Amino acid sequence: MTVRLQKLLAAAGIGSRRQVEEWIRAGRVTVAGRVAKLGDRAGAGDEVRLDGRPLRLDAGTCVSRQVLLYHKPLSEVTTRRDPQGRPTVFDRLPPPSHGRWIVVGRLDVNTSGLLLFTTDGELAHRLMHPSSRIEREYLVRLRGRPDSDTLRRLLRGIPLEDGPAAFDRIAEEPSPPGEAAARNPSYRVVLREGRNREVRRLWKAAGYEVGRLLRIRYGPIELPRDLRPGQWRLLDERLIAGLIASAASASAALPASRSA
Repeated sequence: MTVRLQKLLAAAGIGSRRQVEEWIRAGRVTVAGRVAKLGDRAGAGDEVRLDGRPLRLDAGTCVSRQVLLYHKPLSEVTTRRDPQGRPTVFDRLPPPSHGRWIVVGRLDVNTSGLLLFTTDGELAHRLMHPSSRIEREYLVRLRGRPDSDTLRRLLRGIPLEDGPAAFDRIAEEPSPPGEAAARNPSYRVVLREGRNREVRRLWKAAGYEVGRLLRIRYGPIELPRDLRPGQWRLLDERLIAGLIASAASASAALPASRSA
């Protein structure tokens, strides 16, 4: 049986569907010696190569799906290799039981907190696809205190260069007494998109600079309080099932016009 090439490679843990599609467009993937194109189909027994390197696509490569939670520190970049030689989020990860780690979304170099990895490219695709509408929750420390009108604007929507955006929820965090905390409050914010630097850009468009940004939740998965920056933890099947269910239920709840 043959399937679309990007689905076959994603299921084998080679990369997410989006990554594989980029490789195909760039002419980096061949099937039986021929440069592949989008829409090509292949099976597990076909000779598929990436940059000339043969890929193992037998059914046994994706039997054991793994999902890993990582507490990203500041200063690490969300790439496998950095031209500037900066540390990457992959440097501290353990080797997977099969395939390779695929990062679910990104955090910029100045943002810390929860980052998910999986060996299942299909799962990564489902979690990152815009139709999943999975909640992402962040803890934000601001420079300056916004008034109630500003908070309402952020909930209604603010124009950004790539289209309007809004927070689903905003809640101020209790702060210790003191003048500095009063001037620079912290908020929990929730949104359902994964646009580049969206949290920072929303606050900037409202006239406020983010001093600290920490992702504390992705769907039902929360950043454990005892997991220090640079540490990781494998998720059990119960948590993985909850993550998959949250993506499916969020997508199903959308009106047809938005989920298409």
